[in-house]
Amino acid sequence: MKQRPIIAFLYDFDKTLCTTDMQNYAFIPSLGMTPAEFWAEANGFGRRNRIDGILAYMYTMLREAERKNLPFTRADLVDKGRDIVLFPGVEGWFGRINAYGETLGVQVEHYIISSGLREIIEGSAISGEFKEIYASEFYYDESGVPVWPKLAVNFTAKTQFVYRINKGVLDVSDDKTLNDSMPDDSKRVPFTNMVYMGDGLSDVPCMKMMRAYGGQAIAVYQEGNRQGVEDLLSKGRVDFIFPADYSEGTALDATVKHIIQKMAIADLLWEENVQQLRGIGGDVLPNQVGLF
Repeated sequence: MKQRPIIAFLYDFDKTLCTTDMQNYAFIPSLGMTPAEFWAEANGFGRRNRIDGILAYMYTMLREAERKNLPFTRADLVDKGRDIVLFPGVEGWFGRINAYGETLGVQVEHYIISSGLREIIEGSAISGEFKEIYASEFYYDESGVPVWPKLAVNFTAKTQFVYRINKGVLDVSDDKTLNDSMPDDSKRVPFTNMVYMGDGLSDVPCMKMMRAYGGQAIAVYQEGNRQGVEDLLSKGRVDFIFPADYSEGTALDATVKHIIQKMAIADLLWEENVQQLRGIGGDVLPNQVGLF
């Protein structure tokens, strides 16, 4: 049986699927700090010591929890993810989009690429909707206590995971296969079948990558950051901007379904082109994948 075409949705998490930074819901209040206080401390520590911003906030989480004598284990972080507040329609979004893809003969997959913490995301109501979650993460000892950063996903590092999804090399420890040469027509998810969804400047490298390689980029906004995403649209960094409402019948819902329909038709045209080429004894040209 022929493999159905795959369409991949790649999401940022904070302020894309949920309303604020994931640490703000339960972790930071548990320290007796406001989000403004915590992020000022983490960002100031990073600048003073010239530390990557993601590693700086991870260290600050550890240090502040230790100072307050608070438990800090993997299980504690997962539990704090249960307080995440999602945008309207998010919980029903994935099943609805998957079902729409089915009607067009395509398989839809969802991925997270986030600078937030995987552990907190895993505690959210939607963690089971994703084929893979790429996010910053700690390495834990046998008792579940963090001892080292396992993965730090800063803004430009996000693009690595787009390539992993493209090639189907999802294991972050497998760099060899990721860097091996692979013909375009054997890659698991063509860039032209990808949609990246984010909310702001931290997503720009992935958004620009999507547009450069034929995928689609969407920015969602709350009223407070509307001007910022309008700037992304005016500068050609995204294809579309929408309010962060994933409910059925919204403009976001309708446009995403149009994108899936377009991608499904492009795949059908590609298959017809390939069959005709091979029917006359030809083969797929190296750059043929990008024709549609």
